[in-house]
Amino acid sequence: MEENQFREVLAEKGIELSEEQMEQYNSYYRTLTEWNQKMNLTAITEKNEVYLKHFYDSVSVAFYHDFNKPLNIVDVGAGAGFPSIPLKIAFPDLHVTIVDSLNKRITFLNELASILNLKGVAFIHDRAELFGKNKSHREKYDIAMARAVARLPVLSELCLPLVKKEGCFIAMKGAGAQEEINDAGNAFELLGGQLKSVDTFRLPSENSERSIIKVAKVRKTPKQYPRKAGTPNKEPL
Repeated sequence: MEENQFREVLAEKGIELSEEQMEQYNSYYRTLTEWNQKMNLTAITEKNEVYLKHFYDSVSVAFYHDFNKPLNIVDVGAGAGFPSIPLKIAFPDLHVTIVDSLNKRITFLNELASILNLKGVAFIHDRAELFGKNKSHREKYDIAMARAVARLPVLSELCLPLVKKEGCFIAMKGAGAQEEINDAGNAFELLGGQLKSVDTFRLPSENSERSIIKVAKVRKTPKQYPRKAGTPNKEPL
């Protein structure tokens, strides 16, 4: 996906990007590939592929949820900033917090935010299980999101405790999402969530399947969740 095609396809979906925003994506690409030579941020480095599989794929969540307001978003395990930094560029009023367990990635994100001149962003080095117990962050966010981090029963335990009541957890998944949804029903119930919608589409050009899964936060999460670090992955709900 070339830069102009990226801009045109988003415009067709009602997301108009300025020249300044296009330059931010271009700077993001340059910074990502420069840092990727020093540390493993992404296996995808060819420019058209980054625009399709990282930038477009990240912003695609906005086809199914309204980000045109100053929402408070937490992105769990964002790695190199996906999906929340491409979303932040497209929707500057978002307030974005990223939590990641690897400090090197936090260093990259701080440098990236400086280069892109992003305001209203915070990058926190922590395990998601510990972060979810922190009173400063627990049930404080309108949206918790994650993209390709872990299976849905695990992600639910890491993300739903961070969402305020009447907010939502959004998981971005590839092929096979329905199986994960089936496996996560118990986790949703235990953690105060309720499946709201599943939207499935295909990426342009390469035609691979993507699903946007929205889980509404209908009740407070019981205090025992998330469990101690490592447990959600070893013993999914």
